[in-house]
Amino acid sequence: MNMLERFLGHDLAANRELLEICLTLSDADMDHVFDAGWGTLRKTFEHMISNIETWTDLMMSRPVRDLSGESAVQLLERLETSYAEFAAFARQIEATGRLNELFTDVLDKPPTQKSIGGAIGHLITHNMHHRAEVQHMLHRLGIQNLPEGDLMGWDQRIRLT
Repeated sequence: MNMLERFLGHDLAANRELLEICLTLSDADMDHVFDAGWGTLRKTFEHMISNIETWTDLMMSRPVRDLSGESAVQLLERLETSYAEFAAFARQIEATGRLNELFTDVLDKPPTQKSIGGAIGHLITHNMHHRAEVQHMLHRLGIQNLPEGDLMGWDQRIRLT
C-alpha cells in the first residue's frame, strides 16, 4: 500500500468511525454548542464533508455542489459518496503523474491557481484537524472509549484483518 492509499484509507475510516458514534446521539447532543470546531458536532461534520465535495468539484473544474444533510445518517451517506469520488480522483491523479497540475479555485476572489496535490493533501489534513475537535466535543458529552484515530493504529488494524 502506498502513502496516498494509507492517507485516504485512514482519513475515510477515521471520519466514518466518529460519525458512526454520532448515530447513537440525540439531536440535542448533535446540536450542543461547544467552543470548538464549528460550534456543534453537526456543523463540524457538515463543514468537513462539504469541503470534500467542494474541493473535489473545484479540482475537477465543475460547478460546486450545494448539498446538505442534517442527520448523522445523512452525513454518513454524504461522507461515503463524496469520499469515494474524491479518493478515486486522487488515485487517478497520482497514477497519471498530475499531482503538480494546477486548477483554478474559482471561489477565491480573485480566482487563484492551486496544485491538485496540494488540495488533496489539504483535504486530508483538514479532516484530521476537525476530527480532533469532534473527539473533544464527544468527550465533553461524556462519550467513553473514544477511538484515538491515529494512522498507525489504523494501519496495524487493517494488516491484521
